[in-house]
Amino acid sequence: MVAGSALALHDRAFQPLIALACLAVALLLQIGSNLANDVFDFERGADARRSHGPLRVTQSGLLPPAEVKTGMWTTFALAGLIGLGLALRAGWVVLPVGAAAILAAIAYTGGPFPLGYYGLGDLFVFLFFGVTCVAGTYFVQAGRLGPAAWWTSVPVGLIIVGILVVNNLRDLESDRAAGKHTLAVLFGSRFSRGEYLACLGAAFVCLPPLCAAGVLPWGALLAWLALPLAWKQARIVFTQEGKTLNAALGGTGQLALAFSLLLLVGLLLVP
Repeated sequence: MVAGSALALHDRAFQPLIALACLAVALLLQIGSNLANDVFDFERGADARRSHGPLRVTQSGLLPPAEVKTGMWTTFALAGLIGLGLALRAGWVVLPVGAAAILAAIAYTGGPFPLGYYGLGDLFVFLFFGVTCVAGTYFVQAGRLGPAAWWTSVPVGLIIVGILVVNNLRDLESDRAAGKHTLAVLFGSRFSRGEYLACLGAAFVCLPPLCAAGVLPWGALLAWLALPLAWKQARIVFTQEGKTLNAALGGTGQLALAFSLLLLVGLLLVP
């Protein structure tokens, strides 16, 4: 969301209220997705052996599944209502995109073909929390899309995928026991560590060519100041296992925010 608004600000298309609405939708989708994962993983037995991640309210018995599902549907309904308002501003195309985002959030662990159980989580996280979030935020403010909006979503999306990679690496053994076939389960911890490094590396490496091609201004390279933070997370991922990977999980989220904020500053400094 920050990256999409940064580009809108650079193109003099920034609209604060619309940006806040996009932020609200993004947060609600994330919350709804977390609630869906909580209850559907519980129902599939994936949380029975999980010991490294944060507390799951359904598995721990803090809330019954019905209440968690009610919270999930309420959260998605609120996201849909705000999305409807955005559609009135930007056009009907927002509606199917928003509906697809909600469906993907539910289908990650729920439904007859849970995406996260068949190695498709990484792809859909990139598409919806990367491409759709960044490009969509820009579109509803500017009313158009161009190469800059699409390409800006790529490095941000790759870092967001990195968060999921750390999560799946941490839960590799419990996911394997539960029959949850993430990429970490399918290809092993060495692959996941390589995937993490590739995601973060590509996010930084793609910026200079985009600037040289005139897709982004050279100020976008200010995001490279987040490289030490990326290196710190990569060291944790390559040297730690299990619960200690939680530090890299939160750290990669901080990296995504730092990268986007530095991109914002860079786009403001170099018109």
